[in-house]
Amino acid sequence: MPSHLSGNNYSINLEPDTRTETDKLFKALSEGGKITTELQEMFWGAYFVSCTDKFGVQWMFNCLEKVE
Repeated sequence: MPSHLSGNNYSINLEPDTRTETDKLFKALSEGGKITTELQEMFWGAYFVSCTDKFGVQWMFNCLEKVE
């Protein structure tokens, strides 16, 4: 889908409480879609990933749970 189309210039941001919940939601919503940012530790301290689902909805997952 071209990035210049009206209506696709937003992302829904979810902030799950746990990394397990983040992984579960990401797996379900990215199935059949496209990963735009690989799952990783980010410089702001979050476990983060983003994707576009099979319907063209853009998602971001930002989990602040720390690993001990």
